[in-house]
Amino acid sequence: MSLVDRYGDWALIAGGSEGVGESFARQLAAAGLNLVLIARNPGPLDALAADIRQSIGREVRTLALDLSRPDAIDEARKLTDDVAVGMLIFMAGAGHRVEDFHAVPLEEWLTTLNCNVHGQTAFAHHYGGLMKQRGKGAMVLVGSMAGLAGSARLAVYSAAKAYSTTLAEALWYELRPHGVDVLALVLTATRTPAMARMGLDMDHPDFPAAEPDDVAAEGLAHLADGPVWIASGAAAHGDHIRSLSRRDAVIEMSRNTASISDQD
Repeated sequence: MSLVDRYGDWALIAGGSEGVGESFARQLAAAGLNLVLIARNPGPLDALAADIRQSIGREVRTLALDLSRPDAIDEARKLTDDVAVGMLIFMAGAGHRVEDFHAVPLEEWLTTLNCNVHGQTAFAHHYGGLMKQRGKGAMVLVGSMAGLAGSARLAVYSAAKAYSTTLAEALWYELRPHGVDVLALVLTATRTPAMARMGLDMDHPDFPAAEPDDVAAEGLAHLADGPVWIASGAAAHGDHIRSLSRRDAVIEMSRNTASISDQD
């Protein structure tokens, strides 16, 4: 069964202008879905939309929007209330800093939380609720290996991504009787502009970066394999972290963060 037959012909990608979000957009368009792309920066967003329209021929609606805004869901609905969004991919992370907790103004950390917690919850509640009513749909909440345990210099980002995974786990169980697939897609280091902005080493010998196209393809291939899918062959490392005591997990995660952000 095709993605269109299974979920419908519209997908919304929050954070869909670059990196894995761009890869999801291109692959979904190639699979026959129309797109609603939301991202903060209009330049890359509009360029991607124009290219998909021209090269693939799908309908693409765009909205340049900061997803940490409390009214983000209201703005998104203006673009989508007239179509049936059958797939939601929430990519946005708003966590482009590897810094000590107290070295960053509180307002910046609250932006991360507003996007990952408030924004993600609002989008999942609205679009997931409509999917539940229709009896079909899919939601992909994109998390991070950083959410498996607290990490120094990633305190708020780690906590926010832990929330994303836990939310997806609960919604997977609630919505599967209603024909809605929910997946927490947990990413390891991935060669994206966002990771580069965080100052992470994309060529670390112990943590080689995955490619965005591969991650998106893996996510789409495992939509029905929730509640959690750890991408890019990193499941064994994820199992290792989760097997440790919480104290040891935090120590290892913090050392890993220091290593890939050149903070040793």
